[in-house]
Amino acid sequence: SAHLQRHGDAGKSIRYAAPVNQPGNPAMCAACLLINGEDLEARLGDPDLRVYDCTTWLRPDPPRIYRVESGRKDFVAGHIPGADFLDLTGELSDLAAGFNFTMPAPEVLAQALGAHGIGDHSAVVLYSRDNIMWATRVWWMMRAIGFDSASVLDGGFDKWQAEGWPVSNDITRYPTANLTPQPRPDLFCDSATVLAAMEAPDTCIINALRATQHDGSEALNYGRPGRIPGSVNVPGISLLDPETKAYRPLPELESIFAEVGALRAEKVVIYCGGGIAATSDAFTLARLGKEAVSIYDASMSEWANNPQLPMKTG
Repeated sequence: SAHLQRHGDAGKSIRYAAPVNQPGNPAMCAACLLINGEDLEARLGDPDLRVYDCTTWLRPDPPRIYRVESGRKDFVAGHIPGADFLDLTGELSDLAAGFNFTMPAPEVLAQALGAHGIGDHSAVVLYSRDNIMWATRVWWMMRAIGFDSASVLDGGFDKWQAEGWPVSNDITRYPTANLTPQPRPDLFCDSATVLAAMEAPDTCIINALRATQHDGSEALNYGRPGRIPGSVNVPGISLLDPETKAYRPLPELESIFAEVGALRAEKVVIYCGGGIAATSDAFTLARLGKEAVSIYDASMSEWANNPQLPMKTG
């Protein structure tokens, strides 16, 4: 894939991923995977542009780790002008799978996105509230069915509002479109793949949960405390500036992933609680030009509840 070169202070070349363009889609040709509020605001009203609020909430609900709640109410109360809502708690997940947020079959996902106006030549911007991981989850799912013309709004709705960009409560629907799935099955994996990865010296397994869940010291867990043995910890939340909720500068993010061995590994497998926080790590690795990255979709929701699968604490 194409790369943009940037030369760091030390003179070493850093490869940053250039956007993948689709034929007939000039609107995204100069765009990056991450877009800021100023650039998005300038493009609002573009007939090919599709903007989506992907907000989902995880409400603390002891003794369960959380209760899942759709962000639709927040969307209705106020959103980026022209935006539609994509529901990860409903139509964008396989509700029969037994785990929250399971990736649907490619043709099912393509149909759901097409019903919301995403076609083969659409330009898409995804955003969420509070945590960017909901937008990156939808971005990764789109990528897994071969759709590459999506960007994520840096800092999401919080930064958009803080910067004073317009907010609307008008509900508009985009005309239905046809989205052709071109599946990339390797972008998601299962527990058998993770078990094999544990034995593979050229594979880096990353846990995107917070440090206290990684080491098992926290009371809340997904069934058993701890982590997949051999995995390293890059919490999705650690990639963001806590003040602005935007990503930290790319050179800083590169250092984080270089430190844990992800950039030199042949393959990277990422997990979290339910395949959401992991996508923020995966999105960042894509921005750094890293390929051969897979997300363990059921993550700890499955692994921690299967006593046959090994766990490590400390």
